[in-house]
Amino acid sequence: MSKNIVTLIMLLLLTAFSGSSEVYAQKKSDINREGRIRIASCQFPVSADIKDNFRYIKAQMLEARLKKADVVHFPECGLSGYPGTDMMSLEHFDWNELHRMTDSVMSLAKKLNVWVILGSLHKLSGNNKPHNSLYVINPEGKITDRYDKRFCTGTDLEYCSPGDHFVTFKIRGVTCGLLICYDVRFPELYREYRKLGCDVLFQSFYNARQLTGSIHPVIMPVSAQAHAATNYFYLSLTNSSAPESWPCQFITPDGLIQNKLQANTPGVLISEADLSEEFYDASKPYRQDAINGKLNSGKTVNDSLSSVRTKIY
Repeated sequence: MSKNIVTLIMLLLLTAFSGSSEVYAQKKSDINREGRIRIASCQFPVSADIKDNFRYIKAQMLEARLKKADVVHFPECGLSGYPGTDMMSLEHFDWNELHRMTDSVMSLAKKLNVWVILGSLHKLSGNNKPHNSLYVINPEGKITDRYDKRFCTGTDLEYCSPGDHFVTFKIRGVTCGLLICYDVRFPELYREYRKLGCDVLFQSFYNARQLTGSIHPVIMPVSAQAHAATNYFYLSLTNSSAPESWPCQFITPDGLIQNKLQANTPGVLISEADLSEEFYDASKPYRQDAINGKLNSGKTVNDSLSSVRTKIY
């Protein structure tokens, strides 16, 4: 069955579904969902073909809405394609096409009444290189903020300008933040989001089209798990599903991978972040002390047998 037919079927189902008493009941009960959001973490084989990327994005937004998601999260450069891998130059990049397709995503977000976190390139003026960005699109179909990848790799810097700011926003009382790919190597970013009171981090990756045996599928999710556990927040990880890649994953605040998709295959992972749930948090008693610079637990002692470190007593 072609993607166009599948999309049409989803749209027809959604139209019928939107008028049902089930949805009406869900809307009436939304007041009871404060502090809980349903997340659709999406993966598809991102490419240099903006229209093809949009077709995947549209179909996955429809699927996410049918599955009652509040927010749909896409991979790094999901709409534009990833420079340095999908395209080796931005000299003839079709910015007009990218803007048209971005407008289409915004219109669909409004039609479906969902939040969207969209990976793309953001054009700058003159000779300045674009940002590698995540757009935050609200259910009214408006861009409310934009996160720009702060830590670009050496290859990234050939195509993109690094960002300089954090982004937070709230969905149903849940404070959310954004990161992109190589940011995973810098724990300072996660610590800052903890200080900003984030409950959920949406981190988009492009770790695909790699050589077989690449270390990235092993180390990237593990690094993210550690950041989730030491800072106590949920993490939605999205990635391109082009070979060779690792799949979308959802990590709970104790650092466990709650669920993940199949590698190298398009899909939508549905998860919930619920602030009423309690998870194991070993760092909790001393985290704020550590943030404030007190890097030990309890009260230290002033003892000569402690201060001389070259003798055994």
